[in-house]
Amino acid sequence: MNEKNNQDKSLPPGFIQHPAHFLALGFGSGYMPHMPGTAGTVVGVICYLPISGLGLLAYISLVFVLFILGVALCHKTATDLAVHDHGAIVWDEMVGYLVTMIAAPAGWAWIIAGFVLFRLFDIWKPWPINWSDRAVSGGIGIMLDDVFAAVYAMAILQISAYLLYSYS
Repeated sequence: MNEKNNQDKSLPPGFIQHPAHFLALGFGSGYMPHMPGTAGTVVGVICYLPISGLGLLAYISLVFVLFILGVALCHKTATDLAVHDHGAIVWDEMVGYLVTMIAAPAGWAWIIAGFVLFRLFDIWKPWPINWSDRAVSGGIGIMLDDVFAAVYAMAILQISAYLLYSYS
């Protein structure tokens, strides 16, 4: 029920110099000593800003490509660290945030709401997030629990937008 532990194993010196590790570690944000998943989600917000204006199909296509890339990146990095889901691996949080924001209304209030909702579900891990976190291994397992958390967050964001705009 808490954020990934970045202290479970230290990272080897120069580890981030490998391109796959650099990306999997969220351009270095995974090195944060406390709350690396939250730091990775902040990078997700930064990545969201320039792509938020894409059309829906282009946005979803890009996020899908980033998910597939993430499976490989996270698998490589976890294998090289010999830790299933090391706290420093935050590509999954970055992509999870982007999934949360699919078809989200424009504006900072929605960006912040998406951030908060995604972090809550990623940390809380209700079913099936907790199941996938335990049962699915490799890069797909690292990515999948964050996608499930993102789907919950996205659903609440979309319902909130619908209710707000339908009754105002």
